[in-house]
Amino acid sequence: MAHETHDQSRRTFLGALGSVAAGVGAGGAMWGGWGGWGGLRAEAAEIGDELRRIEGTPEQIARDEDYWARAATAYTVDRSLINLNNGGVSPSPSFVQDAMKRHLDFSNQCPPYTMWRVLEPQREGVRQRLARAWGVSPDEIAITRNASESLQICQLGLDLKAGDEVLCTTQTYPRMVTTFKQRERREGIVLRQISIPTPCEDPSEIVRRFENAITPRTKMILCSHVINLTGQVLPVTEITALGRARNIPVVIDGAHALACLDFSLADLDVDYYGTSLHKWLCAPHGTGLLYVRKHLIPGLWPMMAAADTQDDDIRKFEEIGTHPAANALAIGEALTFHQSLGPARKFARLIHLRDTWTGELSGLDRVVFHTSFKPGVATGLCNIQIEGIDSGELNSWLWRTRRILCTVVKHDEFEGVRVSPHVYTTMEELGRLVDALRHAHEHGIT
Repeated sequence: MAHETHDQSRRTFLGALGSVAAGVGAGGAMWGGWGGWGGLRAEAAEIGDELRRIEGTPEQIARDEDYWARAATAYTVDRSLINLNNGGVSPSPSFVQDAMKRHLDFSNQCPPYTMWRVLEPQREGVRQRLARAWGVSPDEIAITRNASESLQICQLGLDLKAGDEVLCTTQTYPRMVTTFKQRERREGIVLRQISIPTPCEDPSEIVRRFENAITPRTKMILCSHVINLTGQVLPVTEITALGRARNIPVVIDGAHALACLDFSLADLDVDYYGTSLHKWLCAPHGTGLLYVRKHLIPGLWPMMAAADTQDDDIRKFEEIGTHPAANALAIGEALTFHQSLGPARKFARLIHLRDTWTGELSGLDRVVFHTSFKPGVATGLCNIQIEGIDSGELNSWLWRTRRILCTVVKHDEFEGVRVSPHVYTTMEELGRLVDALRHAHEHGIT
């Protein structure tokens, strides 16, 4: 997306602050009047109805500060600090938290009955809703605890033998690399990693690099849908097709894509897809999703043993022993809120937030963005570096002196501070980030 001039950007930026501050202030007054779950649930429905009724294109809504101020009242975030590490884990709206607490309270009345016999069967309703939202069959969706579990089911569940090669990038999430390296030590497989440009604005270049790295020994490919370090979007449909044509399973890491990008799994046309739901969907912490195309389920072993009668059942991946029903059931409340916002509107807002704060800094010398602003090739997550200042020290300084929480990226190929706002992030908060980074750029951080 082309950036505005500095003066234009500054006027837009400052003009939005009053609207947001007023909207959040007005919304905050509602908290005192909420009494119990009924009040919370009524307020959730009210917020959702209001947001749905507002008309406009996603790009128009993305700039409607009153709309997002109203959405922000659903959250209980601490406004004495600024959380810009939503890419790590996001807060849940208040009614998601309350739904989980309600299910936990009910579970503890008589767990063998209330949790196992009453609540656990309701998991199927959540499965059906997730499948419907992302355009696939409920028999292809497993509810897991996070992206790591979902992806490791695939990484450990596909048969490999000594000498078989697995392929990913040098920017693959570290836990997934660790998973492959354990199989290297234990079974003698071979991990191969390719580098990709940072940022990359030509998706065909990424496909070409994957294709050139494939050998007769390549037996699995792991590809991120969105790179967690920079927000780079990878062409997973094309890479899946590349593997499929060679009978190579392609596993997609969607931790930073689901409920951020606006897509359906059906249109994406992938075979294996693992993601967390406690990032951009704002579901309870410790919830995830695994999609496996129906005819491939029998060929994928679960991480925890399941009976042979479940070989072709997606639910075999949920055989993890005793676990709370509350987390999974409260996903439904998070999904309802996500749908109230509108996936396209939500993504447009995240891009608008990114372009607002980066537009304030893009003209400064020594400021480097390791994230592309070209439409379609990155998300609202952005990686910024100020040359001459160690990124780890800058990240610590932001927290220590400004109470701004980001995360540092120290990679062999680049470094920076990763900034990931969410829909509850205000323009005033981004203004404080810009002020802090300007100060660091002009005066240093000592």
